Amino acid sequence: MVETHDIVRPPAELSAALAAIGSATASAELSRMGIRSAFIRGPVSVTPGVRVAGPALTLQFLPKREDLYPVDEYEEPEKQLHRHVMYHAQPGDMIVVDARGDMSSGVFGEMMLTYFKGRGGAGVVIDGCLRDIGEAKQLGLGLWIRGATPNFHAQTDIVPAAVNVPVACGGTLVVPGDIVVADDDGAVVVPIKLAPALVAVAQEHAEWEEFSRIRLAEGGDLRRYYPLSEEARPEYERWRAEQGRA
Repeated sequence: MVETHDIVRPPAELSAALAAIGSATASAELSRMGIRSAFIRGPVSVTPGVRVAGPALTLQFLPKREDLYPVDEYEEPEKQLHRHVMYHAQPGDMIVVDARGDMSSGVFGEMMLTYFKGRGGAGVVIDGCLRDIGEAKQLGLGLWIRGATPNFHAQTDIVPAAVNVPVACGGTLVVPGDIVVADDDGAVVVPIKLAPALVAVAQEHAEWEEFSRIRLAEGGDLRRYYPLSEEARPEYERWRAEQGRA
């Protein structure tokens, strides 16, 4: 019998706060905190307008060796680990897959993703492909992938090999339980130990950007308002007070 372990999940409020921040601000602020690049390179959104954040369930693929893995799609299904990562799914979870950038194997299809959605899953980030992409887009999940293929998960060159282990997705380390923030700009990995501090600094960043956006839309000077200059800070503080945020 295959056994895989679950992840430790952060408070849902922390994921919600990071979702509100978005991937661009998260990436920039993480850079200032010493994480040079938390961006998962390769997967792009195929569900425009979706922004989510949640703890990472991880799935690792390795090169296929036919003597070690069933060849048929439905042979010994409970030995196929891409199913087991979904068995751990809870509301708000993200699945992050190191599929080695493979463009011929469909890691999940409509049926698997329907199950994940039914469990309350938020989205998937795959350094590789999905199948049944048309149907998958209708499920209401966030999908960040490299592409689509008609092939099933182990049909060609790769096989699922481990669940909830550290993975290299798009060349970026993802530790199970890290929070993944994903939107139209892509997916960013937030190390769980840095998440509370990131929320604090990013909320301040988002607030002054809101003020600057208003002033720029009114024709304000880019040099004064972006980034917020010291000369504009008293004006910003007055605006905060007017908004009841002081």
